[in-house]
Amino acid sequence: MRMTREERHWVLYDVANSAFVLVMVTAIMPIYFKDVMAAGQPAHIATANWGFANAGASLVLALLAPVLGAMADYPGRKKMFFAGFLGAGIFFNLTLPAVPAGHWMLCLLLFVLARVGWAGANIFYDAFLVDVTTPDRMDQISARGYAYGYIGSVLPFLAVIGLIFTGGGGDTLPIGPARTGFVLIGLWWLVFSLPAVITLRQVHALPVSPRPFYDSFRRIGKTMHEIRRYPQAFLFLLAYFFYIDGVDTIITMATAYGRDLGFSIPVLIAVLLFIQLVAFPFALIYGRLASRYSAKTMLMTGILLYCLVTVCAFFLPKITDPLWKNTAFWGIAFLVASAMGGIQALSRSFFGRLIPPEKSAEFFGFYNVCGKFAAITGPFLMGMVGRLAGDTRWGVLSLLFLFGIGALILSGVHEDRVMR
Repeated sequence: MRMTREERHWVLYDVANSAFVLVMVTAIMPIYFKDVMAAGQPAHIATANWGFANAGASLVLALLAPVLGAMADYPGRKKMFFAGFLGAGIFFNLTLPAVPAGHWMLCLLLFVLARVGWAGANIFYDAFLVDVTTPDRMDQISARGYAYGYIGSVLPFLAVIGLIFTGGGGDTLPIGPARTGFVLIGLWWLVFSLPAVITLRQVHALPVSPRPFYDSFRRIGKTMHEIRRYPQAFLFLLAYFFYIDGVDTIITMATAYGRDLGFSIPVLIAVLLFIQLVAFPFALIYGRLASRYSAKTMLMTGILLYCLVTVCAFFLPKITDPLWKNTAFWGIAFLVASAMGGIQALSRSFFGRLIPPEKSAEFFGFYNVCGKFAAITGPFLMGMVGRLAGDTRWGVLSLLFLFGIGALILSGVHEDRVMR
């Protein structure tokens, strides 16, 4: 399938922002926080604090998303908000290297602000999907965004790894090279965002309002009332709230959990690189299979794989033989990679077909509210259960409940019953 210029530049933004997710949320920053900023804290306490910070970032976005989404549906506003949050995220990303070692609270504050900028920009980026392509192409274009994001983010990830290991990194993270890597990620994010900032145009919009701020609040209430006209969209959002909670928590907490289990930094980095490379083809495969078996079927497949991941991760600490333990760890990584991109991409495109296009930013605001509120409960639940039990793996097991509820609700969503 040949992409248009707008579709290519929309996909390219996934390449830009995926580097932030891989390095700052998933791979290097969690290790940097635990080994440098929170040095001296018990491992499960540092992991819990990392989880609480991610939950806090999600809470801020969850409170802002409905208002921002409603205001962005007026002509020209979508790109304005997109560029604003993008700039804020890059700025705070670039300030993180200036935090002195041991100042873990300031580090978490700046990280939260950077993640809020990243997630806020994604609200409007997701909403642009209905502007850059047609409903029949949404599954594949959305899947290509995630796929190229995974493979594209490998390049800056390798550059950061190179800085770390040439700087003397082994099982101890060198501070200077890691901080240089954070700067590199901010610059990568900036450069590869420019085509989207320049090219994307808002096609679908509501009529201009003389009181956009007031009317945006009024429309939030109206949308909450009108969503009953879109029962399938509402039901999907409820399912999405639960299953994406588990997905995001595994992405956010995986490295910290692996560190708790004693896996070395080189092993964790190698596994994350493996996940990125494997996720690339599987995201494309999910997009293609969705046209044959339906997006809902592929979403259920992804949820089932994540349930298996959760159970395996719970029993992983019980394996005493190093060879079998490492083999199981790599097997879990493969399962995560095979489902991660597909479930995120198809959730975005599936929801895009359930909503009115002229209200895409507003509805995607609610979509992101569900995602962000979900992202509060998952890391918080995992951190709290692990802290109370004194063992992080019990927090991991609690995610199985989220996947189960999500799958149960999703089974009742029927795309062919959409009302417009």
